[in-house]
Amino acid sequence: MSRTVYVNGEFVAEENAKISVFDRGFLFADSVYEVSSVLDGQLIDNEGHLKRLHRSLTELGMRAPASDADIVSAQVELLKRNNLQEGAIYLQATRGTAERDFAIPKDSTPGLVMFTQEKNLRNPPQVKNGISVVSVPDIRWKRRDIKTTGLLAQSMAKQSAADAGADDAWMVEEGYVTEGSSNNAFIVDASGKIITRHLGNEILPGITRSAVLALVKSDNIALEERPFTVAEAKVAQEAFITSATTFVWPVTSIDGTSIGDGKPGPIATRLREVYLQTALGRSA
Repeated sequence: MSRTVYVNGEFVAEENAKISVFDRGFLFADSVYEVSSVLDGQLIDNEGHLKRLHRSLTELGMRAPASDADIVSAQVELLKRNNLQEGAIYLQATRGTAERDFAIPKDSTPGLVMFTQEKNLRNPPQVKNGISVVSVPDIRWKRRDIKTTGLLAQSMAKQSAADAGADDAWMVEEGYVTEGSSNNAFIVDASGKIITRHLGNEILPGITRSAVLALVKSDNIALEERPFTVAEAKVAQEAFITSATTFVWPVTSIDGTSIGDGKPGPIATRLREVYLQTALGRSA
């Protein structure tokens, strides 16, 4: 039985889902997206994802394809039709269909596509074992704070990691780590202080990042928001990533160098546990 997906106001079987070849999301990556996790059939931190969606749309001068109420209603219906209990729901908003031209059309109708994915979010092996990362040059454009579908550089980074036998890549610009290929990056220094890059055009303002930092502050864990180098990461006592579908995953090596004792550390482990408890409470 195929999945049901949502395309521009209609629920259709995935094999029947179609968009125009003139859709600007297809032609120019003139589109933005969000991914919300699903646990126990409930959307996690979805309000934050919708808020960031509006920020991305505003930064690109795009109109919203639907109201938040209509988007949430469609998301809930997708979860129901696909009986999704654990995984993710993907949302893509496009500027719409127009004759191919680099100039941005003024009268196109925005498009909206959504689909679900089953994923093991609660107990994936990466939580127990940690992940390995490699450093790669950050070759992306200068507005990484906008969550666009222009993800070729990130795909190339992820493939570079796979080719090196690693799980993911941390992107580096001017000697400093920006973020992971699809996540925010953190280290814990020898004093127990968490260090992660400050927000700006260089990185995506992660929804899970924000929630985890709120937990860090409530637990009175020392925090510094600044760039850090690969060399700093190699001598850190812990490292981890955050994203909507990983929540918190420990990083146990970078460029072949073990971080700490090469095992998931207590700070990352606790933050993941507390995040899950808190997120499930918010979704109830």
